Amino acid sequence: MPTVGKLIAERYELKDAVGKGGMSTVYCAYDTQLERNVALKILHEHFSEDDDYVARFRHEARAAAQLSHPGIVTVIDRGEENGRQFIVFEFVEGETLKDLVERGGPMPIRRTLEVGLEVSRALAFAHQQGLIHRDIKPQNVLVNGEGRAKVTDFGIARSLDAVGRTETGTVLGTSHYIAPEQARGERVDAQTDVYSFGVVLYELLAGGVPYSGDNFLTVALRHVNDPVPSVLEARPDAQLRLATLVERCMAKDPAERPASMTDVVAELEACLAELDGRPDGDATMIVRSPVVEQSRPRRERSGRRRSAPVLLVVLGALAIAAVVGGMLLVGRGEGEGGEGVAPGAPPAELAGVGSFDPQGDGAEHPEAVARATDGDPASYWTTETYQDFSATKDGVGLVLDAEGRSLSSLTVESETPGFTAEIQAGASPEGPFDVVAEGKSVAASTTWELDGTEERYYVVWITDLDGLARVNEVTAS
Repeated sequence: MPTVGKLIAERYELKDAVGKGGMSTVYCAYDTQLERNVALKILHEHFSEDDDYVARFRHEARAAAQLSHPGIVTVIDRGEENGRQFIVFEFVEGETLKDLVERGGPMPIRRTLEVGLEVSRALAFAHQQGLIHRDIKPQNVLVNGEGRAKVTDFGIARSLDAVGRTETGTVLGTSHYIAPEQARGERVDAQTDVYSFGVVLYELLAGGVPYSGDNFLTVALRHVNDPVPSVLEARPDAQLRLATLVERCMAKDPAERPASMTDVVAELEACLAELDGRPDGDATMIVRSPVVEQSRPRRERSGRRRSAPVLLVVLGALAIAAVVGGMLLVGRGEGEGGEGVAPGAPPAELAGVGSFDPQGDGAEHPEAVARATDGDPASYWTTETYQDFSATKDGVGLVLDAEGRSLSSLTVESETPGFTAEIQAGASPEGPFDVVAEGKSVAASTTWELDGTEERYYVVWITDLDGLARVNEVTAS
């Protein structure tokens, strides 16, 4: 790690480390040429030799440099020092939105609307420039000494034009704010940012995240399956209009969210006007707003204010629908082209009985294989950690005993999504095994169709990974 006082690129003098993430460390530094403080983000040394990480880091600089907006942290410079990549940003004197919530709890309604407007306007601008953020969370919103919010960390941002071709099967983002489609490794777009922004608004109002859990997988699956929590239960003094907007932003189906971040901005502005008692904030806008109208085109509406009990009934119905929708999503399975488990199909018993590592020492963590079928999503079987997996071996696998039952599908849950796996089967736990379901990029939950295969032993055969892979639970039907 660079030391305090070190001069970077003969210009930036490091002062204090102000933040550290999985890929990089951020320092407050002094720009000796322009005589001002800046934020200097330096890629961790062990990532500097990884072309993928370096490319992502450089992409962050290019993506953020395209965005000149008062609500987005400005990129000043980019470079390399002794093989270490760095990016220079404007230095925002203040703290993160997460810090504010953790210290002060739920925000006042007006302050929530003000911060929400600043963040949503910045995101709307980014979307108009063709970029989605994909990791919206309070930790990525800086609040300066004047109370103004600025969005930062476009490290995993992607072009809207490229998303459809490149993002299926890729799970990036933070689990407490991850959209259902993102957790499933499906295509992400501007609607993904809308969902995560809705989660941020919920946290500002409630003082905590909507879904909690012990690990990435547990939280991600709750975003996929659990109903949207009631904002009014967490914050009874919230405006009905604001509560409705937050819950719509967090709709499981992207098509039921506001059509764009621009629509979100318009609705937040109307909420603020309503709070101020201005004419453009009249309560009738709850039913006239294009944000609300879009998702309920067949519902008859009147110009009168709805009472709280009526709206709560509607919200309760939506929550029930979200539960049913979540169950259907799990039933359909994850990944590309999976048709899922047929309704009513009985579960099949599986037992983790071994690991298969023919090009290594024969096994990987055999003591943990039973954890993959113990019914506890917090436990797992894991591979070793690899830096260049494909150069080491063709694959490594988890062996499962189905006792000769006919299987129609097999589902893997993992808290380390992003690796590639296929399903193989054979008559012996030592092999040989034949491929019975083609490879997929594994999401938080991924299902393979097996078409009634009747071999006794099955292998979750991992063919590509970066780092390690954990298999938390394997189920079949």
